[in-house]
Amino acid sequence: MRRVALEEAFWFGGLATKGAVTDRRPPFRPEAMDRYARRLADFTEYRLPEMDEHGVDVQVLSLTSPGVQAEPDAGVAVDDARRANDFLAETVRRHPTRFGGFAALPLQDPERAAAELRRAVRELGLHGALVNDHTLGHYLDEEPYAVVWAELQDLGVPLYLHPGLVPADDWHVLRGRPELNGPTFSWAATTGGHAMRLVYGGVFDRFPRATVILGHMGEFLPFQLSRFDARHRDLALERPLERPPSGYFGTNIKITTTGVYSHAALVAAVQAVGVDNVMFSIDYPYESTAEAVRFLDTAPLAPADLARVAHGNADRLLGLPVP
Repeated sequence: MRRVALEEAFWFGGLATKGAVTDRRPPFRPEAMDRYARRLADFTEYRLPEMDEHGVDVQVLSLTSPGVQAEPDAGVAVDDARRANDFLAETVRRHPTRFGGFAALPLQDPERAAAELRRAVRELGLHGALVNDHTLGHYLDEEPYAVVWAELQDLGVPLYLHPGLVPADDWHVLRGRPELNGPTFSWAATTGGHAMRLVYGGVFDRFPRATVILGHMGEFLPFQLSRFDARHRDLALERPLERPPSGYFGTNIKITTTGVYSHAALVAAVQAVGVDNVMFSIDYPYESTAEAVRFLDTAPLAPADLARVAHGNADRLLGLPVP
């Protein structure tokens, strides 16, 4: 069975922007950080052999968090995004059947981000973009980003909304509990909150063909859809939505399985957003390829549905070349 993984990280050392594993130190063990660093910058020594060993046909690559989102200088962010996207496109060109790519966007300058998106898709052949949550505290429902949404809709490519390494603010609930800051808890909460800002900000009413991908089983939002709808009925909104919140999931919002190896969660997510809107991901090199593939291959889904999750949905959404 063909397997396509969508949330697969890399880092390019030729950037001025600070990197996750070189200049920032998330709360992970040093040996884990060293393992990540070796694999993020590699494509042939570790990555392709691991893909081959476990039967992963394609990784769709994206610049690891924080990408260019935390760069304070807009000019540097623009230059770095171009540099990263050129490097990514060249990597894909060298291995066209094994890799695809999501572009980095310098959202510090929305007009230039839209132009870079068009260049990355039309000229470089990348399959969409990945954004690491907020950009210097700004979120994608804000009006200056309309130009980016218009470009995404016009190009017909998705935006992968990924957690950001650098928090936008200080949560009192996390103080003294650093283990909750990051993938254990806070990233899902903040990224899911960003996605709900898009819903309530009317992004999908204004750009009805725009598509967002959420990782980590949809940052657990699919399991709250009935709650969102129930509370939505009593909200006093300045600008009413065209649909209840659940109506944007499976139409505008797709999800991947990244790092959630629970068949119960997978089945519930499929029931919540539809099997055509769930896609396989690993989160290489942060998660185990072996564990992710084992989870996929033993999933309690009908063969045709399993094939959709494993590759069919991603092939269709991204327009990936299929041998």
